Amino acid sequence: MEEQRRIRCAIIRGGTSKGIFIMKNELPRDPILRDRIILAIFGSPDVRQIDGLGGADPLTSKLAVIGSPTRDDADVDYIFGQVSITTGMVDYRGNCGNISASVGPFAIDEGLVEAKDPITKVCIHQVNTGRIIIAEVPVVEGKAAVEGDYKIDGVPGSGAKIMLDFADSAGSDTGKLLPTGNVKDTINIEGVGKLEFSIVDAANPVVFCRAADIGLKGTETPREIDSNPSLLRRIEDIRGTAAELIGMVKDKKRASIESPYIPFIAFVSDPATYTNFTTGKLVDAKETDLLSRLLFMQVMHKAYPVTGTICTGVAAKIPGTIVNEVASERAKKETVVRIGHPAGVIEVEAGVEKRGPEFVITRAAIGRTARRIMDGYVYVRRSVYQR
Repeated sequence: MEEQRRIRCAIIRGGTSKGIFIMKNELPRDPILRDRIILAIFGSPDVRQIDGLGGADPLTSKLAVIGSPTRDDADVDYIFGQVSITTGMVDYRGNCGNISASVGPFAIDEGLVEAKDPITKVCIHQVNTGRIIIAEVPVVEGKAAVEGDYKIDGVPGSGAKIMLDFADSAGSDTGKLLPTGNVKDTINIEGVGKLEFSIVDAANPVVFCRAADIGLKGTETPREIDSNPSLLRRIEDIRGTAAELIGMVKDKKRASIESPYIPFIAFVSDPATYTNFTTGKLVDAKETDLLSRLLFMQVMHKAYPVTGTICTGVAAKIPGTIVNEVASERAKKETVVRIGHPAGVIEVEAGVEKRGPEFVITRAAIGRTARRIMDGYVYVRRSVYQR
């Protein structure tokens, strides 16, 4: 009897993230066994993920499970999993927009969607959120294009531009674009005092605070944030309090365990000149409409997540939010919002209209690149199946 079983998979970069793609029928239906196998594939829990495919970073410990569509208006189903590095948990609450950029090319290359030159539209059912993402994927000779001149900060080189439309993303997890019903709320945080914040749920829920309100400049690097344990505890207290406020957890102290992936938390500030920590080059204040530093799973994002970008762009268009207050006048008038992040600038096309008492998203689109890096088989010990 062989001691290992093999599972067909692919490693694909989407935007500034990298994920393991597995067809749904490659995994068992039993959710406990399924997650045990997934953790073994990634090598979790282990801070180095040395015995699996994970890259020992939240940005490279991501899973995409692809299957036949369960909705008539979709071409494929896509389940996202954030695989914990330090605990035996796969978090299926929320979505990763960067990994979403890889779903269209994967579906085309696997023959799940008929390729049509020069652009193939793929309607993706994002199962976690129950929403539709529309991907416009460039195609060359029946396969998803790779080469192109589109550049995104945080990824070397350039590639074919994939457009993702997240217009159907309001209330992705909470059911409301403004989960509290307010554009801004105030809470008391131990060690901080009264703190103003906005919670917006578009693509993923995000808690927005002013960087200055917790003693930050807004231009910090990931290392500056991640090496400050007391600051990280304070940030998690804010995030947990917000999660409890909108009913994602019953006790804010359990947020890091019960809902570690979402909500994201972001600290925004006025445009300012800062150094791109990956290249050492200056990012001029004139290149951005606002600055933001975003954390997920208690780690600062080294660039900026796509779902966070969608939410930040939408929040910038809603009068009275923390994001709207720091955004440039240009961003409030133009479609494109430019967000300065640690590795450069990311742009999003965003539009919001007030219809009666509600705000409605009219545009939420972003360009990404993606590339299949390898495919083949990953081996899992037979003993993992038998526990």
